[in-house]
Amino acid sequence: MNLLAETPKKRIDSIDILRGLVMAIMALDHTRDFFMSLPYEPTDLTRASTILFLTRFITHYCAATFVFLAGTGAFLSLKRGKTKGEAFRFLLSRGLWLIILEITVISVGWGAGEFLQVIWAIGISMMVLAFLIYLPVPLIAAFGLLLIFGHNLFDHVNTAGFTPAEKTEWTLLHVQGFVHLGPINFFVLYPLIPWIGVMAAGYSFGTLFTIDAAKRKKILTVLGLSAIALFIVIRYFAFYGDATTWTYQGNIHRTILSFINVTKYPPSLDYLLITLGPGMLFLAWVEGKSNKLTDIFVVYGRVPLFYYILHLYLIHLLNIIIGLIVPLPQGFFGPQNPGLSLGWVYVIWLSVVFILYFPCRWFMKYKREHKQWWLSYL
Repeated sequence: MNLLAETPKKRIDSIDILRGLVMAIMALDHTRDFFMSLPYEPTDLTRASTILFLTRFITHYCAATFVFLAGTGAFLSLKRGKTKGEAFRFLLSRGLWLIILEITVISVGWGAGEFLQVIWAIGISMMVLAFLIYLPVPLIAAFGLLLIFGHNLFDHVNTAGFTPAEKTEWTLLHVQGFVHLGPINFFVLYPLIPWIGVMAAGYSFGTLFTIDAAKRKKILTVLGLSAIALFIVIRYFAFYGDATTWTYQGNIHRTILSFINVTKYPPSLDYLLITLGPGMLFLAWVEGKSNKLTDIFVVYGRVPLFYYILHLYLIHLLNIIIGLIVPLPQGFFGPQNPGLSLGWVYVIWLSVVFILYFPCRWFMKYKREHKQWWLSYL
């Protein structure tokens, strides 16, 4: 049997299904942000309920999966006929475009001032990847894995002796905090490392989608299980991989929550293992599957930026409208109050995902039937 498949000429459904699934889940966390105001972190096990913790934890899969698959998509675009020069120009320009969107359209959608969040991290990562694509794929993979596995070595760097410029660079690269860029004071929510490495690893991961599907499913299964096993080992012994350690909580299920309560900002090695590992298993499981549910997720997964922008503005609009009836948190800097219960958050989230299906389906069809250059930027 020939293990080499045809060079992919069209989008791969399993990737779009996974991307669409995490996009839908992402809206849950953002709905909670707009409709609940908590005096503690939803992952604080001393105060948070199990359902609140899991509501937050499940959304950890979104950023890691999305950034990783953005790299995979870049690799597959080359296999569909783009030259490296074309890919270089596209990655560079689209990365810059995403940064502009982050500090303008997306910032307004959040109503939260100048935050540098996941879209900015994706933009910078794409710009770095534009240069990396000229290297052999194994070197790109090594670079990505080095950042993923090595960045926690710098968790305890003492910045007391840093100059203001060095502190700015360190904040952009590795820790959350405010930075002054020109006349604007930004809060860096998503430091760049290891996100740049995640996208580079995702680019190398794309090679799996040029081989026979049966062999790919086996490799995906091995990779996914290996990532989960490695997570369990290093998390249990707590010798590396996360700035926090797990603790016994008095019962099994709460102790498990502590065990998976990993650091997202910046994403620790443990965080990436427990998110990307199951993601690979999902890709193996969904390979070749097609039903009404997967068809829905494909729609979101094929227009992710369009969906991202629309979902922010829709949730924000609903926050304003419902806020005329019941007291709600008004953005991140407005008057705060407890807002709605978690049950109502779920109702609004499902409504948002349902409503967005229709404009996303329209735009997916429009992109498929039209070839204007600007469509690849939205």
